[in-house]
Amino acid sequence: MRTTSVGVFKIATSGPGDVSGLMAMIQSGAIDPASILAVLGKTEGNGGVNDFTREYAVAALCTALAPKLGLSAEAVEQRIAFVMSGGTEGVLSPHITVFIRHEAERPAGMSGKRLGIGMAHTRDFLPEEIGRLAQINETAKAVAAAMADAGIADPADVHFVQIKCPLLTSERVEAAHARGNKTATTSAYSSMAYSRGASALGVAVALGEISADLRDQDVLHRYDLFSQVASTSSGIELMHNVVIVLGNSTSSASAFEIGHAVMDDAIDATAVMAALNSVGLGTNAQAGRELVNIFAKAEASPDGTVRGHRHTMLEDTDISSTRHARAAVGGLIAGLAGTGAIYISGGAEHQGPAGGGPVAAIARVF
Repeated sequence: MRTTSVGVFKIATSGPGDVSGLMAMIQSGAIDPASILAVLGKTEGNGGVNDFTREYAVAALCTALAPKLGLSAEAVEQRIAFVMSGGTEGVLSPHITVFIRHEAERPAGMSGKRLGIGMAHTRDFLPEEIGRLAQINETAKAVAAAMADAGIADPADVHFVQIKCPLLTSERVEAAHARGNKTATTSAYSSMAYSRGASALGVAVALGEISADLRDQDVLHRYDLFSQVASTSSGIELMHNVVIVLGNSTSSASAFEIGHAVMDDAIDATAVMAALNSVGLGTNAQAGRELVNIFAKAEASPDGTVRGHRHTMLEDTDISSTRHARAAVGGLIAGLAGTGAIYISGGAEHQGPAGGGPVAAIARVF
């Protein structure tokens, strides 16, 4: 069995184009650019259709890494999985999390399962396939491939599946109509939710969390169907899904572990503590453990209430509900974790129960 070592580095950024922290770590030898598998980032945009901070951040990273890898910027983007989540409302702090992987021997005396990471891509989708069964089924295949790439055989060992998925633009909608096909929606903003939801259901199918017997109309309607570990984020910069699977594996020699819990709503502090406890942190903190980062989904409860009390996130004309939700959940988790440099992504359709979402923690084990 192939043994790999996975490293995780959280690097603060002064703006979406700031690559200085990563370049400094490469210059010092702390990070071998050839070993970078994925980069997850929080950028200070609006998180909407026109949030170009995501594309800007990816372009800056690819341009900086290209000479280090002897590749074109375009080839770098094909080699490394870049997932940028826009929106750092409230106390959330812009940063990137860099995941590296390389072959390694498992140290003598190392016991248990350690952090593994795998990556896969779907094919490009036609606009009319976004938010529908085609996206669900292709995502499920990619999740299975990413699990194999991570050396994870048991779905129970998967603790977080991060997906970057496409959205619809007016041009993409018109292209579908020109072929005589209708898209799931004609709204670019609504398409983000359809794409996120279908991608999350693909994760649920791949991990056996729900039956594969689904219909197009289940997306954004059957909220009783969800994945407990999916985190999906829509962007204008691609037409396929990028799938990153994070879990624990006996084939990993990593100094890191990952665990997760599921928030039932936006103020579920108990679930956040359960995620921290799952990696030896939180109320039952173990010696020789250090928090690296927390990854979570956030959304405004679609029924308009949180524990029986009305919220107005869905009725604010000035600020989108996803921005409200990121700020609220970000504040809760930051207060419990002691840092605002955490990865909170808005829009949790079929990602945890309605109004809630998965929360995962990565810890370094010394």
